[in-house]
Amino acid sequence: MSEFRPRRSVLYMPSSNERALEKAKSIPCDGLILDLEDAVAPDAKPAAREAACAAAASGDYGKREVTIRVNGADTEWHADDLAAACAAGPDAIVVPKVDSADAVLRLVEAMAAHDAPEHTELWAMVETPYAMLHAEEIAAASDRLTVLVMGTNDLAKELYAEHVPGRQPLLAGLGIALLAARATGKAILDGVYNDVKNADGFLAECRQGREMGFDGKTLIHPGQVEAANEAFAPSEQAVQDARGILEAWEDGKGSGVVTYNGRMIENLHVESARRTLSIHDAISALST
Repeated sequence: MSEFRPRRSVLYMPSSNERALEKAKSIPCDGLILDLEDAVAPDAKPAAREAACAAAASGDYGKREVTIRVNGADTEWHADDLAAACAAGPDAIVVPKVDSADAVLRLVEAMAAHDAPEHTELWAMVETPYAMLHAEEIAAASDRLTVLVMGTNDLAKELYAEHVPGRQPLLAGLGIALLAARATGKAILDGVYNDVKNADGFLAECRQGREMGFDGKTLIHPGQVEAANEAFAPSEQAVQDARGILEAWEDGKGSGVVTYNGRMIENLHVESARRTLSIHDAISALST
């Protein structure tokens, strides 16, 4: 298993905005998606491509995971975006509307043909009903694909669904994608929350995403970072309980039944406790 990497908060930044790229160097997010797609007007895409690639290659973003979102394979900009991104060597290349295992394989082959560095991973955005129904095949298609990114706005549009508190219309798709990610050992990021002024609604959706099992959330505004970081990090109580479970487990070896705070402890609790502590340690390492 590869070392855990926190992805509590992954912020989209428009690559056509020089000030935004500069500001991103000081935003306490775990990851950045330097966007060439939705956030960039057609006539600004070539300049944005150059700016994103320069930023990704600069090394100026500290421990943040820096990725580039290219335009989709069905657009006129995709080939040039992919070639430039591979040359820049970001932590990952994010591709929208990945609907099949074949699409993943074509992307991986193209990355190899462009001599993308080994450390540059592929993140696949899944955002259509078809992608939901083929999520396991997509996730399992290549080891280079390490993260699924939910495109909830497009999914809602294609379902003819409404954006409502609790996201009931999207839960089936979210659940299938989560199952696919966990079945194939991939990370998975929840979709964006659109109303940047609704802090309570955002917190509720972060809480829902964490409870469902997402690794973190994609964000559209720097003001969402702090809340996402807190929501997707283990609480102090969770860390304390994890340490207590592991201590009780070690102390009780060979004695039959092991308990912590009156609860019986089994292997599954020990595995969960170790995962909690690995997440806590990885988050702590970001600030050192």
